[in-house]
Amino acid sequence: MADYDYDLFVIGGGSGGVRAARVAAGDVDARVALAEEDRYGGTCVIRGCVPKKLMVFSSEFSKMPSLARGYGWDIQDGNFDWSVFCGHMNEELDRLEGIYRSLLKNSGVDTFDARARLKDAHTIELSIGETRTAKTILIASGGHPVRPDIPNAHLGIVSDDIFHLEALPKSILIVGGGYIACEFACILNGLGVEVTQYYRGAQILRGFDDEARGLIAESMREQGIDLKLGTNIVEMAPASADHSASAATATDAAMGATAQQSVELGSSAKGAQGPVWVKPTSGASREFDVVLFATGRDPNSRDLGLEDLGIEIGRRGEIIVDEFSKTGADNVYAIGDVTNRVNLTPVAIREGMAFVETVFKDNPTAVDHELIPSAVFTQPEIGTVGLSEEDAREKEEIEVYCTSFRPMRTAFAGQPDRVLMKLVVSKANRTVLGCHIVAPDAGEMIQLAGIAIKMGATKEDFDRTVAVHPTMSEEIVTMKTPMRTA
Repeated sequence: MADYDYDLFVIGGGSGGVRAARVAAGDVDARVALAEEDRYGGTCVIRGCVPKKLMVFSSEFSKMPSLARGYGWDIQDGNFDWSVFCGHMNEELDRLEGIYRSLLKNSGVDTFDARARLKDAHTIELSIGETRTAKTILIASGGHPVRPDIPNAHLGIVSDDIFHLEALPKSILIVGGGYIACEFACILNGLGVEVTQYYRGAQILRGFDDEARGLIAESMREQGIDLKLGTNIVEMAPASADHSASAATATDAAMGATAQQSVELGSSAKGAQGPVWVKPTSGASREFDVVLFATGRDPNSRDLGLEDLGIEIGRRGEIIVDEFSKTGADNVYAIGDVTNRVNLTPVAIREGMAFVETVFKDNPTAVDHELIPSAVFTQPEIGTVGLSEEDAREKEEIEVYCTSFRPMRTAFAGQPDRVLMKLVVSKANRTVLGCHIVAPDAGEMIQLAGIAIKMGATKEDFDRTVAVHPTMSEEIVTMKTPMRTA
């Protein structure tokens, strides 16, 4: 057997990579190293799930004074201090990154604060001028947000940059209709920013249940978000530019001169060029303090030396792997967002655990990517697991049980909020194929519903469950008559 520096070298210090490294080092006493070129914790902890959820919590307080007054409290509206929030948020992210580093150290994992790429199938080159060898290599390098391919796109920011804004803008244009775009639209609206959202499609949140995403769109508009569907950017330029019909041509030279500079700017500097003038496909042109592109994410697979090893790369840059996360090279594996399978943090962690079982415990384990519960942290939230009504209808005959109502908490205060509870049921065997909830804390509810649906619960199993009253979630077990069949 060849003499390698390590049994396992992990490229990427996000949730999936850190879990795999820790378990391999701790459970089977493997010699493990990990390299991370940015901050430990990856997208989720540093520039995704955690800071975003903290922003969700913060933005929800803007509605509380009005709700409290509806219950008789003499509470006045307050002012939000972005700098105070960011200070606390950054302290929390620093704390979490420290925990990740400590977990690796305490597990005996060697760490390198460096970019890593493969020199050959067993040799890793580090940006600090060192090389290491390993019997097995795991790539868990994650993904990154992308800008659209339009002139002057560098004038806009991406989701990573939101957390580094020195001050909240007065107005923002969010381009995109996926969950990131919609979540930040709700967050920034709640923090007092004038939010406009362009989405080129007919409805936001493509891939989610039609009824659920329709209610979210309606709720966003009621909250004051200027949601414009079937709309995209035709031109954009610095607000000081001549906005004639040839504005794009007039700014080409400026774009060429500043494009490379904008790539090199740190996150805190991006979007600092000043207001941006935007011409949409429909409606009037206008200026925004900031333009946020939430138009997709691509895997971090570039310049890792993969192609030279015969490792297949997909159209979006995803690393192609088999059911056990193995690439085309026998000793190289990949997990998480870099594979573009199911881009969720808990999935990357599961994939990391399955990798260790397969490679180090002689227990071939494939991750089950079916019936994964998920949540979209709009306001209200979406919680979903299983098939949408539309997808289920294409597979078999179904019954749909659905109710929409005004929740007690906000209805009492005279607020117009509505929630949705929906079950999609197989007509043949009565199995619940999908559950979709639009409501405050829907993410908390769908976790438990996901257990039942993963176990194969039938509609009658739901019906036999006694309701918890008075709650919103009791409607999940009290819907007796199908709204429709298909």
